[in-house]
Amino acid sequence: MKIDLTETTASKINKALVQGRRAVGTPAIGMVLTLVIVTDEENAYDALRAANDASREHPSRTLVVIKRVSRSPRDRAKARLDAEVRVGTDAGTGETVVLRLYGEAIDHAQSVVLPLLLPDAPVVVWWAVNAPLDPAKDPLGALAQRRVTDAYASEEPVRDLSARADTYTPGDTDLSWTRITPWRSMLAAALDQSPCTVTSAVVEGEEFNPSCELLAMWLASRLDVPVERTVSAGPGLTAVRLESSGGTIVLDRPDGSLATLSMRGQPDRAVALKRRETSELLAEELRRLDPDDIYAAALKYGVERIGEPGGQPAAPAAADPATGKAADADSAPAKPAAKKAPAKKAAAK
Repeated sequence: MKIDLTETTASKINKALVQGRRAVGTPAIGMVLTLVIVTDEENAYDALRAANDASREHPSRTLVVIKRVSRSPRDRAKARLDAEVRVGTDAGTGETVVLRLYGEAIDHAQSVVLPLLLPDAPVVVWWAVNAPLDPAKDPLGALAQRRVTDAYASEEPVRDLSARADTYTPGDTDLSWTRITPWRSMLAAALDQSPCTVTSAVVEGEEFNPSCELLAMWLASRLDVPVERTVSAGPGLTAVRLESSGGTIVLDRPDGSLATLSMRGQPDRAVALKRRETSELLAEELRRLDPDDIYAAALKYGVERIGEPGGQPAAPAAADPATGKAADADSAPAKPAAKKAPAKKAAAK
C-alpha cells in the first residue's frame, strides 16, 4: 500500500503510517530498529531496494531522506516536505517513508526525521552517497547509534579513509570494511591451520579501492609487519600473499567469484569469495550495534603507512641549517638504523 502526501508534516506522516497498517491488517509494530537512508534522487531506487532486501532479516522502519535542490531563489527560500508512505508488500517486512525535502527544510532534516523514529529502538543512519567526513557530527548522524558510510561511492576514497580515521567515533563503520569480512575470515583460518611467523604481506587489487587499503591496514595493524599494496585490473580485491616462516600463503581471486587458497605442504583449495550485493553488506552491519574495535584499529593505522618498512612513515628530509630548506635525501646526514622489532606470531583475531 502506498500513500502520497504533498506539502505535509511529520504528524500527518505518522497518521498515514497508522492508517496504512490498519488497511493491510497489521496494526501491531514488530520492527527492531529505524534505518535512515540519506541519498539523492539518482541513487534512491538502488538504496531502497537494498534496504528492503535487508529488512527480511531485520524488520525496520526505513526513512529515506532525499534532499532536492531547488532551481530558483524563491523555491530555495521556501520549506517544503513531500512524503511517500509504503506499508505491506511495498515496504519489505517493515515500513518505508520516502521524504523529499525542498528549500530550507534541507538544512533541518533531523527535525523532520526525529518525530518519525521508532520509540525505544536503535537508530542506524546509512549514507548511500555523499557521506560526511565526520558522520558523528552530522545532524542526522547525531541521532544514531550506528553510522554506516561507503567510501567506495566517494570520488576520493583514500582521502575519505584518512579523514575518517581522524574523526572516528565509536559506532562508525564503512561498507568497504564489510566487503572484506570473508577475506579476513579466510586469512585468519589459514593462519590458525598453519601456525607460523608472518614476516611480510602483499595486498593486490584495483586502484582507488578502499577495501584493499583497509585489508592492508588490518594486516599491518594485527601482524605488525610491512604490507605492500599493489595494483591489478580487478575486479575489486584480487589477491593476498603472506610471507611466513612456514612458506608463502596465497589467497587468489582473479574473477571476483572463486578464490584459491595455496599453502605449502597442502593441496590448493577452492574457496567461494563472491562479491556480495549491497543488501547483504547492509544486513551484516545491522546484525551488530556495538562499536567495531577491529575496524577502528585498522582505520587509525593510517593509509600513509602502507608500503613503508616496518609500517612506519618515511622520515622527512633534514633541513639545511644555512637555508632552512629541506635537504636532498642524498645530502641529508645519515642516521643510525633503528633496530627492527622481531615479527610477532600471527594471531587469528
